[in-house]
Amino acid sequence: MISSGVVRIAAAVAVAIFGFTGLSRAETIRVAVGTQDTTINCATGGLLIRELKLLEKFLPRDGKYKDVTYDIQWKNFTSGAPLTNEMVAGKLDLGAMADFPGSLNGVAFQKAGRRSLFISVLSGSTKGSGNGIVVPVNSPVQSIADLKGKTISVPFASTSHGMLLRAIEAKGWNPETDVNIITQAPEVAGPALQANKIEAHADFVPFAELFPWRGFARKIFDGSQANAPTLHGSLVDAEYADKYPEIVVAYLRAALEADRLIAEEPEKYSELITKVTGIEAEVAYLFHGPLGLQTRSVAWKPEYRQAIATSIKTLRHLKRADSDLDINQFVTDKFIRIALSQVGRDYDAELKDYAQLPLKAKDATTGTDITDFGRVAQIWVKDEPKLRHFSSPENALKALAGLEKEGKAIRVVYAQDRDSGIKLFANQAWFVRSAKGELSAFLLKDGAKKWSKEHGGDVIDYAGARESLVASR
Repeated sequence: MISSGVVRIAAAVAVAIFGFTGLSRAETIRVAVGTQDTTINCATGGLLIRELKLLEKFLPRDGKYKDVTYDIQWKNFTSGAPLTNEMVAGKLDLGAMADFPGSLNGVAFQKAGRRSLFISVLSGSTKGSGNGIVVPVNSPVQSIADLKGKTISVPFASTSHGMLLRAIEAKGWNPETDVNIITQAPEVAGPALQANKIEAHADFVPFAELFPWRGFARKIFDGSQANAPTLHGSLVDAEYADKYPEIVVAYLRAALEADRLIAEEPEKYSELITKVTGIEAEVAYLFHGPLGLQTRSVAWKPEYRQAIATSIKTLRHLKRADSDLDINQFVTDKFIRIALSQVGRDYDAELKDYAQLPLKAKDATTGTDITDFGRVAQIWVKDEPKLRHFSSPENALKALAGLEKEGKAIRVVYAQDRDSGIKLFANQAWFVRSAKGELSAFLLKDGAKKWSKEHGGDVIDYAGARESLVASR
């Protein structure tokens, strides 16, 4: 038995060596984040934070964290399901994914007798834009109505799977008999589209835009047509959040900073996304630039909560969930409210803001401020750090002809869908040319036909739009 005298001597030695009573070591806290780099709408919750070392900037260093050492770990995934597996296994603390796999994350934690929390939105569309359906570039299919009886591939248990099921139900079709739905990851679907081995493919960000950009597919359906809200956001292990709430807020502060940076310089950070992922900057800008396909409001709008509720319902339909997940326990705005308040932003005000990232620019041809955004067009000239903005497609296409005459290489031309307001690759859009020569862009030929019927004008493709300007000179 050790005598009390020996204990006192040992304590005195500890005080002499360490300067305090009771031996203590600085705690090492793991911050392990799962990312989806190629799912570029998760960029502000993963890729940009990692590459710009923003998490290190915001992690707490005072109070109970004064002597803490942080073990920051990053792991990239191509989809949400394997990311969820590692979160449930305790290998990750935070992760970023879409509404559908995010709901599956909550269900998986519940099955394990634990909880995860959906803590913020990173990027989303209350209309549903971001998910989409593509067909081989030479396919006769023009709209989803042409897909009855066809084979459609989709990554199962993804947000695009949910979109596809809702789109099919909206047509009054039976998803088990009226179409043949097979599971296929985008990495497999790309070659299958090129080889005409599938008739259509539904996918999430950014593949419904990336495949057409690469020239072997054509987009025939945008998620906004299903009016099914979609989002990408951040989740955390609830036990971790209870233990380290300040670290969760710090992660969200880093996400807010990443969002601020890409909003201020979308071209620059679209190039960074390209460098890391190989996904072309022209596609990244389509989402992250002003008037982009999705907004990056971080607030839990009612539509986003509904997206989670619908995802949970769909999981039950697919027999992927045995019981209901309590959305009021699963989705929380507690941490993002704190993060926003720390940077002087009002959560409740942002909850009411549905605007796209605004465009503040002058027409590159006329020099006048752009105030009407329904017919905005943009040109990205190779080796130019910023895009040129135009108040109309006709101004842009006239400028394009001049740039090409000068020998300038053009990276991309964008237009805005006159109906939905989503950003389009102009060379894949349909146009209506009015009697006055004004051009309006549309994603689908059916949309252009409808506009033409209601407002007058001729329906033409991109080549026809360019030729019509030459003919009018």
